[in-house]
Amino acid sequence: MDTLFDTLSGPSLYALERAIDEWFFVIAMVFLGFELLRYAIKRRLTLNLLGDTFANFATSAMFIGITYFLLAAFYLSAYLTVSQFALFDIGIHPVSILACVVLADFAYYWEHRFLHRVGVAWATHTVHHSSPHFNVSVAYRFGPMDGVWPLAFHLPLVLIGFDPYVVFFAEVIVQLYQTLLHTEVVRKLPRPIEAVMNTPSHHRVHHGSNPEYIDKNYGGIFIIWDKLFGTFAEEKTRVVYGITEPIDSVNPLIVFAHGFTRLARQLRKAPGFTAKLAVLVRPPA
Repeated sequence: MDTLFDTLSGPSLYALERAIDEWFFVIAMVFLGFELLRYAIKRRLTLNLLGDTFANFATSAMFIGITYFLLAAFYLSAYLTVSQFALFDIGIHPVSILACVVLADFAYYWEHRFLHRVGVAWATHTVHHSSPHFNVSVAYRFGPMDGVWPLAFHLPLVLIGFDPYVVFFAEVIVQLYQTLLHTEVVRKLPRPIEAVMNTPSHHRVHHGSNPEYIDKNYGGIFIIWDKLFGTFAEEKTRVVYGITEPIDSVNPLIVFAHGFTRLARQLRKAPGFTAKLAVLVRPPA
C-alpha cells in the first residue's frame, strides 16, 4: 500500500480525481435513469419534473463554464501561493489523504452553514435548494458563484501543510459523496450509519422548506458536525422540498439567476446604507 502511494504526486492525484469524477457522473446518470423509471411507475413523472431535471443540468453547465474559464486558474494558483507559507510539510500518504478528507468535510460544514446564513452567499446557494423535486439531478443544480466560497474555507488546510492537490482531491470526494444523497429511493440506513454518516434521509431534511427542517443538516460526509453544533434534525414528517418563496419556473436562466435578482430587489427596497449592508450579511430571512 505504501509503495503505491509513494508513486503519487500532486498532478497524478489530480488525474485520479478527474477519472473518479467522470466515472461517478456515469454512475449518477444510470441511477437517475432508475429514479425516473421509479417516478413513471408511481405516476409522478410529469413535464414539470422533466423540465426541472433539464434545468438542473443546464445550471450545472453554466456553473462549469464560469468555474473553468474564470475561476480554475485563480483557485489553483491561490492554493499554490498559500502553500509557500505552510506551517508544516505534510506529504501525500494514505493517512494524510484520509485526514485531509475529514478536515475538508469539517471545513465544508462551516462553508455550507455560511451559505445559508449570509444573504449574499445564499443568493447563489438558493439555486441548489430551489427545486421542488429531489433526485440525483438536483445534485448538479448549481448557482453562479458556488465555485467562489469554498476557497476561503479550504485555504487553511493548505496553510496547515496539506498538499494543494490533496486538498482539492478531498474537496471533490466530499462533493461526490453527497451526490447520491439526493434521492428518495433510499429511506433509512442501519442506525449506526445514520448516527455518524450523512445519509439520504438526513439530506432530505436539509432540502426541506418545512419550518422544523430549515437550516438543518449542513454536513457533507459526516452528520456528527451537526450533532456537535446543534444543527441536526431527524426526518420525521414528510419533507416539502424547495425554498419558502418558490420560483415556479424550470427556465434555466431564471433558475440560475433568481437568487441574485431577488437580492438586488431587496437591496433596492432596503432604506439606507445600514439596512442594505444587513441584506448582504445577515441571514436571508
